[in-house]
Amino acid sequence: MDYTFAGLPLHVLLVHAVVVLTPLLSLLLIVIAAWPGARRVLWLPALVGAAVLLPLGLVTVEAGKWLEQRVPPAPLIQVHTAQGEDIVPWLVALLVLAVAIAGWALVEQTARRRATDDGTTGGAAPSRGFRIAVGAVLTVAALVIAAGSTLTLVRIAEAGSRAVWEGSFSDEPLD
Repeated sequence: MDYTFAGLPLHVLLVHAVVVLTPLLSLLLIVIAAWPGARRVLWLPALVGAAVLLPLGLVTVEAGKWLEQRVPPAPLIQVHTAQGEDIVPWLVALLVLAVAIAGWALVEQTARRRATDDGTTGGAAPSRGFRIAVGAVLTVAALVIAAGSTLTLVRIAEAGSRAVWEGSFSDEPLD
C-alpha cells in the first residue's frame, strides 16, 4: 500500500492528529467518567472519537513502518519506530473505557426514564452508593489510561522529533 498523500508521507500528517486527539480524548473520558451531567451529553462523541482514534493510530503506525523503509537507516529513527506500536494497547484501552462509559451512561439513562415514567425509582435503578462506586471506578480507570497513553505518546513523539530534527538546525540564525 502507498502511504502518501499529496506527495507527502502519510505518517507525518497523521501523527499530528494522533498526538492531539489522544490527550484530548483522554481528558474527555476523565470528565465524563467523573461528571454524570457531562456523561449524559458527551458519551456518544467520546465513543465515536475512541472508535476513530484506534484505526487512525493503527494506520499511523503502519505508515511509519512504510516511511522507515524509505529513509536512510539511522539509530534515532529505529528507536522511534521500535516505540511506535507501544501506543496501540493504550488506544485499545481508551476504546474499551469509552465503551464502558457509554454502557454506564445508557444504564443511567434507562433508570432515569423509568423513574420519570413510573414516578418512582423502581427496583431496577442502581442505588446512589452503587452509582458513586461505578463513577469512581470509571474515573480512576480514566486517570490511569490517560496518564499511560499520554506518557507513552510523549515518549514516542519525543523520539520521532529527535529523529527528524536532531543535528539539522543551528542554535543561531543562518542569515
